[in-house]
Amino acid sequence: MQRDRATLCGRGRACADGPGRDVQDEEHDPHFEPVIKLTEQVETKTHEEDEDVLFKMRAKLFRFATDSSEWKERGTGDVRLLQHKETKKVRLVMRRDKTYKVCANHAISSDMRLQPNIGSDRSWVWKVAADYSETPPTSETLAIRFANAENAQQFKEAFENAQKINSELAGGAAPASETKAEAEPASEKKEESAEEKKEEPKEEAKEEPKAEEEKKEE
Repeated sequence: MQRDRATLCGRGRACADGPGRDVQDEEHDPHFEPVIKLTEQVETKTHEEDEDVLFKMRAKLFRFATDSSEWKERGTGDVRLLQHKETKKVRLVMRRDKTYKVCANHAISSDMRLQPNIGSDRSWVWKVAADYSETPPTSETLAIRFANAENAQQFKEAFENAQKINSELAGGAAPASETKAEAEPASEKKEESAEEKKEEPKEEAKEEPKAEEEKKEE
């Protein structure tokens, strides 16, 4: 003997769950029109669409806080060197992971010089006159750290190559790299070698008369 399932749920009402549920309730699907229709897609431009990526590598960026005299982390992400397709100028751009917030954005000028960070072969320090990651642009001392020394060296080579490109476009002098420091010792070596050549015959000329005097004494 089967009882009516509706009576089990109380006074003729069908159970909410189970085969006794009202078909009309099951088919009821309310539809609400949105108050604002988002039919148009808004394109967000990063001004990187017209640039080619010359260099890209993951790193961690720091800035030196002058008020507290300590290094503060700016973010971790991909540091890139971007070259404009028309002007051919190269700039450095770095965005944080996940949020894609800009933590470094500046032109690469010829007066910048990468200096090794004390006690690390995978980190570089350089000064920026105008960094546009914040508004208004600020003068910063930045430091970047890579996973290993090889990656750091690749960044240095790409950075100095970008300096040469921008310098040639501006028609200015060569970038402020280690070429000047290398040229000075080279000139000193030339002068020393010339002096050595001059001194050698003098020493021989002094020794010969002494030998002749010894023969006379014998």
